[in-house]
Amino acid sequence: MKSVLVICIGNICRSPMGQALIAAALPHVDVKSAGIGALVGHSADPLARELMAERGIDIEHHRARQLTNQMCQQADLILVMDEEQRLHVNKNHPLTRGKLFRLGEVARVDIPDPYRLGRPAFERALKLIDDGASAWVERIKKLS
Repeated sequence: MKSVLVICIGNICRSPMGQALIAAALPHVDVKSAGIGALVGHSADPLARELMAERGIDIEHHRARQLTNQMCQQADLILVMDEEQRLHVNKNHPLTRGKLFRLGEVARVDIPDPYRLGRPAFERALKLIDDGASAWVERIKKLS
């Protein structure tokens, strides 16, 4: 496993946090993120930056990117936040078959979007992201 792509909608809340957590746990893996409706060029949401900083992880330099076919082709594993996104990515990027899963797949949960919903929503989302990232990190480590 050489590359992981983490996807959400705007690429400013959930996927940057997921990317940062997986990258911190797997420094030898290339971890990127993107959005299916990215706010291209925007930095991570201030609450996402704050929560990650509290964990000692800096996402200040993150800039949102739009998902492309090339990103999907290059990634060994693609993780989305919910079933709706999985269906959207699968339909619009058919080369993702067999490597596209929800971040919360192991626990069978979707990770709700905390955008503009305040710190408690971000904390709940980060808990689910952290749980999902930890489960995937363990699976990836077993493959290495």
